[in-house]
Amino acid sequence: MNAVPDRLRKLLRADVQGMHAYAVQPSTGLLKLDAMENPHRLPPALQRELGERLGAVALNRYPGARIDVLKEALRRHAKVPAGFDLVLGNGSDELISLLAMACDLPGATVVAPAPGFVMYAMSAQLQGLRFVPVDLTADFELDEAAMLAAIAQRKPSIVYLAYPNNPTANLWDDAVIERIVQAAPGLVVIDEAYQPFASRSYLDRLARHDHVLLMRTLSKFGLAGVRIGYLVGRAALVAEIDKVRPPYNVSVLNAEAALFALEHADVFDAQATELRRERGRLLDALAAMPKVKAWRSDANMVLVRVPDAARTFEGMKARGVLVKNVSRMHPLLANCLRLTVGTADENTQMLAALQASL
Repeated sequence: MNAVPDRLRKLLRADVQGMHAYAVQPSTGLLKLDAMENPHRLPPALQRELGERLGAVALNRYPGARIDVLKEALRRHAKVPAGFDLVLGNGSDELISLLAMACDLPGATVVAPAPGFVMYAMSAQLQGLRFVPVDLTADFELDEAAMLAAIAQRKPSIVYLAYPNNPTANLWDDAVIERIVQAAPGLVVIDEAYQPFASRSYLDRLARHDHVLLMRTLSKFGLAGVRIGYLVGRAALVAEIDKVRPPYNVSVLNAEAALFALEHADVFDAQATELRRERGRLLDALAAMPKVKAWRSDANMVLVRVPDAARTFEGMKARGVLVKNVSRMHPLLANCLRLTVGTADENTQMLAALQASL
């Protein structure tokens, strides 16, 4: 590929030129178990019904009142408390960017445990905020003393706490989380992207605070391709964040698909129940592999440590199974792979590929 001409390169931020774009692994011809996607598609009857419904959408009009209908449906679905509101995003990624934009004051800082979701750091950097990662313990628990020290020293505008975390898949200690929330001088964002698979939620504690925001997505609900995220918080606070949201950021097709899915939530709930059951089977099988260490999971992924992550990853890929090699993301993740929970047949294939590739 031709290099960017010098006269144009001078127009681009130096830190942007030094960044790597978010990478999506090529997956053609492979069993795709690298991105925590729901492996289930809609039943054929619902596919036809959705197709007819999307075909009737007024594509010639900008998104309008139907977006408000979706927001109300999400309020009911998530059981949003009175006095709270939500703002929609094109996935959680956009919401993270909006938060950075809204809090972009001189010297503003974002604090988050590491390893964690890469977009916390990327969005902060792109918006000009300082990002301060705080390492987890060796078993991927919150380092309470280090988190509290970082908060006291940096006085962050935003603290992100993924619940459960990505890529480690675990829920952290609730008492530790509450002490971090109490210590935070700015916003605390509880990221519940994997809530359909988790054993508990922060929602019932949300009303205790005026500075805590709850972030969720429909991607893990089963709509990764639809790109709908939502942020819940006190109505007055959410209204301020909504001011930096681009107009019409959620398309009419995405909104209608999301509404359709919420009307058939029982189908997706059944899929989540099956995936939780398969996660248990996967963890039992991994525990029986002497060369593999697997951590507990409250998400639709499992983090494992193997003797040689690069070799195992390539071996699984050669056997037609694509997982995520996270071993270079952070020193704590040395020789770790992240496995997405798939269907029963997919998990059987993945386990066989893993065993053969160790």
